[in-house]
Amino acid sequence: MIGDVQGCMPSLQHLLDTLDFSRSRDTVYLLGDMVNRGPDSLGVLRWAYQAGTSALCIQGNHDLNLLAVAHGLRKPHRKDTLDAILAAPDRHTLLEWLRVQPLARHAHGWLMVHAGVLPQWTVDTTLALSAEFEAAMASPDFTAFLGVMYGNTPDAWQADLVGADRLRVVVNAFTRLRLCDAQGRMEFDTKDDAAAAPPGFMPWFDVPDRQTAGHPIAFGHWSTLRNVSRADVLPLDSGCVWGGQLSAARLEPIGPADSSATVEVISVPCPQAQVPGSDLPAPATKGKRKKAGKSDTTCC
Repeated sequence: MIGDVQGCMPSLQHLLDTLDFSRSRDTVYLLGDMVNRGPDSLGVLRWAYQAGTSALCIQGNHDLNLLAVAHGLRKPHRKDTLDAILAAPDRHTLLEWLRVQPLARHAHGWLMVHAGVLPQWTVDTTLALSAEFEAAMASPDFTAFLGVMYGNTPDAWQADLVGADRLRVVVNAFTRLRLCDAQGRMEFDTKDDAAAAPPGFMPWFDVPDRQTAGHPIAFGHWSTLRNVSRADVLPLDSGCVWGGQLSAARLEPIGPADSSATVEVISVPCPQAQVPGSDLPAPATKGKRKKAGKSDTTCC
């Protein structure tokens, strides 16, 4: 599982080389935000598409932003680095592949999302809601939803939500969630570490009685998050595009048959993080954690 690449193809290639990745032997799970803000979003998207079933992806907020911009439903942000994709001869093929990628995956005992999971959702509910999103994006009129996708309301889940309101809550939770209150009401303004949470709000994974508690969940999106020490939570956005590192977790079986399973977290620096006096990147870092955890990586 690899955290937010955000167009940093050189770092992705460095990490894949460090992992000795082989398409015939291995599978990479990209946890969303494959594109944007980095130097080579087109390269990352092409790599993921061409890797076929060796690279299984989920969508993040920047991936959805690309789709909205490409279909004329959102103006590019001045910091976006999407021009190469929008001008590419294989643009249509890449965007058609991207739009049908899910918001959640479940493999090897792990639930994988880009941002978070609301406290009322079980693992089965999470995957079912991702499937609802996939169906909407696979339909001929998918741009109708992209046009109304943005907005902070409704800010909480209700099972009887329908239409655009229902999908908007789903997308916001999967791709933007960091903090919510005990009832699952989402807060979108705070982007710093959890210590900056407004009164009454907390990281989504700390909500009491969360229905997915105890089930291993890996996610990205929160590069400023620090000091997470939960056995069932594995944050993997270590801020590559902001001058930090790109991190991967090597999956091991977790379950009753192997309660002592470990996860190896491997990180490589972004191109800006150089060894002083050398043209070579700093060495990759490796660490092992019991079940799920996080290596010591630099987040910016």
